[in-house]
Amino acid sequence: MDVGSMGLQNEIIILKSKPIALNTLRKLDFDVEYYKEGTFTNQRLYKNSPILIQVDWTSAQIINGMISLEWTDDKSFNIDFVDKQYTKFLPDGSYVEFVNIPSKTSYAFGEWVETDQFRIKVTKLDVEKEGKILYKIKDVTSLTSYYANNLDVEAVERGASIMNLSITTSNALMGEAYLNTLMQTYLDLELQDKNEVYSNTIKFIDGQVSGVADTLRFFEKELENYRSENKIYNLSTEGAAVFDQMSELETQLNNEEFKRKYYQSLKDYLLRENYKELVVPSGIGIDDPILNGLIENLLSLQVDKSRLLATQTEISPAVKEINRKIEDSNRSIREILNNVDQNSLMLIEDLRSRINQMDVSFRSLPETEQNLIRIERQFTLSENLYTYLQEKRAEAAITKASNTVNNKIIEPATGGFKITPKPLQNYTVAFLIGILFPLILIFLKEIFRTKIEDLKFLEKRLRIPILSTILLNRSDNNLVVLNQGKSGISEGFRSLRANLKYVLQRDEKITIMVTSTISGEGKTFCAVNLASVYSLTGKKTVLLGCDMRKPKIFGDFKIENKKGLSTFLSGESNDWKEVISPSGYENLDILVAGPTPPNPAELLLSVRFTALVEELKKEYDVIIMDTPPVGLVSETLDLLNHVDLTLFVFRQNYSQRTFIDSLNTLKGTKNLKSIYAVFNGVDMTKVNSGYGYSYGYGYGYYEDYK
Repeated sequence: MDVGSMGLQNEIIILKSKPIALNTLRKLDFDVEYYKEGTFTNQRLYKNSPILIQVDWTSAQIINGMISLEWTDDKSFNIDFVDKQYTKFLPDGSYVEFVNIPSKTSYAFGEWVETDQFRIKVTKLDVEKEGKILYKIKDVTSLTSYYANNLDVEAVERGASIMNLSITTSNALMGEAYLNTLMQTYLDLELQDKNEVYSNTIKFIDGQVSGVADTLRFFEKELENYRSENKIYNLSTEGAAVFDQMSELETQLNNEEFKRKYYQSLKDYLLRENYKELVVPSGIGIDDPILNGLIENLLSLQVDKSRLLATQTEISPAVKEINRKIEDSNRSIREILNNVDQNSLMLIEDLRSRINQMDVSFRSLPETEQNLIRIERQFTLSENLYTYLQEKRAEAAITKASNTVNNKIIEPATGGFKITPKPLQNYTVAFLIGILFPLILIFLKEIFRTKIEDLKFLEKRLRIPILSTILLNRSDNNLVVLNQGKSGISEGFRSLRANLKYVLQRDEKITIMVTSTISGEGKTFCAVNLASVYSLTGKKTVLLGCDMRKPKIFGDFKIENKKGLSTFLSGESNDWKEVISPSGYENLDILVAGPTPPNPAELLLSVRFTALVEELKKEYDVIIMDTPPVGLVSETLDLLNHVDLTLFVFRQNYSQRTFIDSLNTLKGTKNLKSIYAVFNGVDMTKVNSGYGYSYGYGYGYYEDYK
């Protein structure tokens, strides 16, 4: 195209516009989509469907949903609506929701199927007696939007005026058909715009010829009758001269009147701004270069406006500018027409005056010859005008037939390449995702895992030995050893007691401190049940509640906390035996924490506490101290001097992993000795085999884990 970059861009927009897509789809049978049912996806069929469905769009139709069509013979078929949702398209172009989906129904081949929901005709093309196919009906509006939006138009090279058209479809043959039809439609519309002027000229001349032909036949018949009746066939020399002169003048007059009639018609079109029916003056033999140029320019502007309106609105700047040019051209043409019309009127009056002067010579002829001349004049006049119009019509028709479009199709559309699916690429991506996704998931999980979840992790990171694992207590009672002696938790504490014997290498006169990093890790639970498991062996055991900030022991044994360790250490009671409370179980006494004092740290560091511990060692075989969390208070570390061994409690899915590093650092800086760990709250339902939580005891043997 010999246009600038802006004009080329406009042509691209026109190619992708909905009007040209609509004209293209009207030439194709894309309103019914045929599918062959597949395992994973349905295969789109085109030109090879075993059936043909004709749709009557003057009736309501069911669209945008898959419909199953099945047949077992050559006479009838079944229609089944397999989708859950459909749309009903009405003849007026509106859409409504389709409800009350009908059940499977049988119809006959080759007959119009008419219901309240649809009207179609199904013709069987395949020779196979049995078959099944899926089809979907699409209205032309939705198809127009789809194909207009999916068409891709781009320059073959930068700055080139050759465009490459492509479209993505589920069937290559459909893509070929659409692109080839689209290109031909584009050229047809271009040629139609180009031939519009000549079509209007032919139409205008045809309108004039019809009346002239009737007049010509009338005078031809009248001339024949007059010559036959009056036996006169040739004019005299004088009559022939008068006839020739008057015929010439009347032919000129008739031509001028025809031109003036055209001027009046042209004025009317301009006033009504009906540019589609304009006829160029040169098309009917009016050789006025200025007028011809202006009208051709006006028609060119109108074509440009039509092309702009295909993609823009009346309020766009480009359309406003071209409207202004059309108005200016219209005004100029009307001004010229006024002048030309006045000149034509003056010439018509002059011709009429000269014809009147010829009447003097005409009247001197015999009456018979006058009448013959009069009839021949009318006949010749009509014949000349008819010949003139036929010549101009032939010229316009020849010009129209010889017109060619400026653009051309360089290469027709051919089946492209498969865009998707790409099996090798899909399998490669799936394989990589299958490997990378779990690795990334595990990596992220490890990053965000902040709590101790299994024994292996604790054993690997912790620099002190782990003496035992204690199962998760699912009951509300903390006295598991005393009340549930056959449980797996009780066996865990028995295992802890046995391991302590190997660590301490003695079983009498031992003092054990139980602590943890923070509250909630189960140190009090472990202290209570460790004391209980020792008491069951006949060891005289006392349990000290050294956590005076948050005392708990008294609640489990249903003992009042009115007096206890804080009472003795503060001097309110001078006899430690007065603050000792029996637990209600044999060989187990309890020294509760007592009322919370204002200075618990100072009391535990006092001489009275040291003396108390010495007295208890004389009286009891085993002393278990439930101390405050080492990570929250400062006095717990000072109690290490009073004990033979310290148990540090970690709880599964509760204790933070940083607690391990804190204890390792504490052991290294404080040079702590005789400190061991207990892994508490282990949930057996979430334990993977091989972790060795049971240490060979087989907790599943016990009644609460059968």
